[in-house]
Amino acid sequence: MTDRTSRAVVLEGFGAPLAIREFPLPTAPPGGMVVASRYGGVCGTDLHLQQGHLDVPVPLVLGHEGLGTVHELGAGVGHDTHGTPLAVGDRVMWASSIACGTCVPCSAHLEPTLCERRRTYGVNRPVTDDASLAGSWAEHIELAAGTTVIRLPDGIEPLTAMSLACAGPTMAHAFERRPVRLGETVIVQGSGPVGLAAAALAQLGGARRVILAGGPAKRLGLAADLGIGTDHVDVVDAADQEAALAEVLALTGGRGADLVIECAGVPAAVGQGLRLARRGGSYLVVGQYTDSGDALINPHQIVHRQLDVIGSWAFTGAHLARYIGLLPELAGRFDLARLVTTYPLEDSASALRDVANGSALKAVLVS
Repeated sequence: MTDRTSRAVVLEGFGAPLAIREFPLPTAPPGGMVVASRYGGVCGTDLHLQQGHLDVPVPLVLGHEGLGTVHELGAGVGHDTHGTPLAVGDRVMWASSIACGTCVPCSAHLEPTLCERRRTYGVNRPVTDDASLAGSWAEHIELAAGTTVIRLPDGIEPLTAMSLACAGPTMAHAFERRPVRLGETVIVQGSGPVGLAAAALAQLGGARRVILAGGPAKRLGLAADLGIGTDHVDVVDAADQEAALAEVLALTGGRGADLVIECAGVPAAVGQGLRLARRGGSYLVVGQYTDSGDALINPHQIVHRQLDVIGSWAFTGAHLARYIGLLPELAGRFDLARLVTTYPLEDSASALRDVANGSALKAVLVS
């Protein structure tokens, strides 16, 4: 990088090796800003993008979750979304998407996550767009007017904030759709970032017991060491998966959980999860963001158990704000930075590989 250029990781074609390219350093747009993107989170969605599982335009600078310092403020910008004054050098996080506000889901249904013209950094903002640097896997990112930008609270370490940068807001939205109630027993299927965010936020929300049903054992051991979840059952590497699921059910007294949260992303988990909820309970499905195929379920379980089955898709800037607002409480209770493995920007291929094979729980690119 020179004083007038910025390096970025570019997905040039599906299944192709990622490339480092240099781009002209942009000028801050009116109502927006340019941020030095110091940290770019690697999400499971990025792996699906690279493999061509989602229909997105390429070439594309990847990265929909990030944290950085203000490089330049555009005309008319002096405060973050909360009204906190902003200056060059301040640490900020930004929401991944901008909803149009005028389509039917936005204006009539009040569902901005379902916006028909949703623009998402690192997902559908190709380098041929007006702003080439529109992903966080870069030394700089150009944030357009309308982006939710929030100054990071003092005392919060960047890796702590990045540990659940996408998963935390995702679960803030999910818990809006089906809140945790005081004293509930909760089962979380999956122990990746979304599952750990679900468990940690359920504990903050007043759940009496939070059972993590995931794997592998090393990941569950780390969660237990950090105090995320009250019980931990390995259903991934279990020699007898049905026996492992029976162990999960036994931890609820045999009746099932008040709330089961699917964060595994594996279609088969849905059929299993329906049987883990108590009669009259709820099943909150969050992990099926990518279409990984069909699953065999028994609909009798929904009727017999009289379940509320709820889906939750993505998040908005308001949910990012809730996550950041909770960071002091989360950081005070859980050492979240231990979830993170860092990689230099030029080693994004290793980060994606380690996310794919499960050796990195939360990978973060550092520039």
